[in-house]
Amino acid sequence: MRTPMKLLPLGVAILLFACTPALKTDKLAESLGDLTPPMAKIIPRQLEKHGDVRTDDYYWLRERENPEVIAYLEAENKYTQQMMAHTEKLQAKLFNEIKGRIKQDDSSVPYKKDDYYYYTRYEDGKEYPIYCRKKESLENPEEIMLDVNVLAEGHDFFSVWGVVVSSGQDLLAFGADTVGRRIYTIHFKNLTTGAMIEEVIPSVTGMSAWANDNKTLFYVKQDPSTLRWYQIYRHELGTDPAGDELVFQEDDETFSCYVFKTKSKRFIMIASYQTLSSEYRYIDADRPLDEFVVLQERQRDHEYDVDHLGDKFYVRTNHEAQNFRLMETPVTATGMANWTELVPHRDDVLLSNFELFQDHLVLQERKEGLVHIRTINWDGSGEHYLDFGEPAYLAYIGDNPIQDTQILRYGYTSMTTPNSTYDYDMVTHEKTLMKQDEVLGGFDSGDYETERLYAAARDGIQVPISIVYRKGIKKDGSNPLMLYGYGSYGSSENATFSASRVSLLDRGFVYAIAHIRGGQEMGRWWYEDGKLLKKKNTFTDFIDCGEYLVEEGYTSPERLFAQGGSAGGLLVGAVMNMRPDLFKGIVTRVPWVDVVTTMLDEDIPLTTSEYDEWGNPNEKEYYDYMLSYSPYDQVTARDYPNLLVTTSLHDSQVQYWEPAKWVAKLRALKTDNNRLLLKTDMEAGHGGASGRYKRYRDTTFYYAFLLDLAGIKE
Repeated sequence: MRTPMKLLPLGVAILLFACTPALKTDKLAESLGDLTPPMAKIIPRQLEKHGDVRTDDYYWLRERENPEVIAYLEAENKYTQQMMAHTEKLQAKLFNEIKGRIKQDDSSVPYKKDDYYYYTRYEDGKEYPIYCRKKESLENPEEIMLDVNVLAEGHDFFSVWGVVVSSGQDLLAFGADTVGRRIYTIHFKNLTTGAMIEEVIPSVTGMSAWANDNKTLFYVKQDPSTLRWYQIYRHELGTDPAGDELVFQEDDETFSCYVFKTKSKRFIMIASYQTLSSEYRYIDADRPLDEFVVLQERQRDHEYDVDHLGDKFYVRTNHEAQNFRLMETPVTATGMANWTELVPHRDDVLLSNFELFQDHLVLQERKEGLVHIRTINWDGSGEHYLDFGEPAYLAYIGDNPIQDTQILRYGYTSMTTPNSTYDYDMVTHEKTLMKQDEVLGGFDSGDYETERLYAAARDGIQVPISIVYRKGIKKDGSNPLMLYGYGSYGSSENATFSASRVSLLDRGFVYAIAHIRGGQEMGRWWYEDGKLLKKKNTFTDFIDCGEYLVEEGYTSPERLFAQGGSAGGLLVGAVMNMRPDLFKGIVTRVPWVDVVTTMLDEDIPLTTSEYDEWGNPNEKEYYDYMLSYSPYDQVTARDYPNLLVTTSLHDSQVQYWEPAKWVAKLRALKTDNNRLLLKTDMEAGHGGASGRYKRYRDTTFYYAFLLDLAGIKE
């Protein structure tokens, strides 16, 4: 999750930080002079629930418009900058190293859709992508649809999302966000003349879908308070958006909705979804004024998703199938009573995705933590799996907008293999490497080694760990090791390549991913076993993985570091309270750490839609359980590891005040002299900086924090 909360109405005036007597945070501070960390002023506030009274001393920090709150965040930034000043040369070196490793004038592999080949590219020295296409042949002249560098001029933050071309291939719709709060304005461009169209649709999600009449656009609006996606509107180009018709509203506050067009281009679909249920409705894309029809009514604990081919809908469903199965149903009779099983459920295989072609069905499956891709001939003449041949990797179905083809595009990467795009002939079984991301600066994948390990959790479950390091390390406990985890929402963490990570590996770091419960790596049950009243399995799995890596000699507690962001920030925050002695340092980005307070606030993003993920704290059983692991609530007077916390002022997922409150409370209570740094991006949102060079600098900052703590000097 990633948001904050409200318990009682705001009230109580606020004041900012007051400097307390000099508090040296470590020996480094002594060498730099009298550095005093900012201290947030304590304004106690009682939060009552279920007969329990908690005191939140830093509740006032949520007052985003209060100039004293801004001053406090800026004071923390200044302190962080001072504490990291001695690493500036290292940061500069890391930045140039990372930038020099990544091809700056790169482009994606073009994919064919209708009459054009589409791709994006970057130019050397520029922050943002350029969206391009070529008609009929890659030998033809390039047409620039959108140069985001031009659009971003004059903005500190700029994000483009939801770029869609109309059915006539002559109109472009795209969303632009200049704040970072994921509130977009949809703009239109005439691709024939190259001119921007004056009309815009403000304050929307940016997601949209064109009907087949080449003038009607369906788009999604969010609730202005909670940012929940809950309304679908229909807009006709050339008319005033103020008069757009609302075609669907999701009134259940635990659900969100979005709109898309099927791969076949025949249907416009509206999907309503929440943690445990989903529901689809559809119209013929040739008839945009029709009323949407429900495909299968929502049911508690029933999740399904849909695509279309020929005269059938294809449905991936968990009805009587924990790991999902694939069904088909006529477009004229879509209710569950008409569904016929196509791919049965398997206890040991999660069906995670499917792709429809005229002559082939492609399945993306997950078994024992790894993705497998299976192709099946519709005529029954055979099926087979693609071979990947590494112990830890990620394979995934890529851009395949055409149904009438025997070519499957897929992606492949591992912890030693840069991201690669392949075209695979499903008839001849021939693979063609279309592109592998170029890693400059003398990188050789043969210099690195990846492994798949298994750590025994305290309840006997085997937890997978993907690990990579530079060849030649000794397993004598002397290696610094970064352990990364997430473990929420059924999101599976994959063993992928990172060009920037090479800077850590080349300096002796080992990098490991703990595939803990709460994700879906080992099947749906792996997710179910790490949510709600079993959430603590996520935290203990991570601790057990850390202890295993120490026992096996990959590292030691004096050299072990942890990283997690957003809900992964909850993970490392909880782990830090449970086993602070196990880690030398922790880096957490936009961490969700104030669990109970946030989940009691129904007026902020994500709360009501996530009761089935975390529990509803209005029920005492869930309130007590969540309170028992909430990182903010469990801070006590004890020693903690070194900690770097980053956040963004305009974050719509985890509001900035969660990490700000957490750091303030830690400053007041912790008993150690370790570093505690808070860095707030005053211009960005949940995803951080919008430009690629700014993102490189964010990465080099936390790398420098780690390397400095590990005692690795240049």
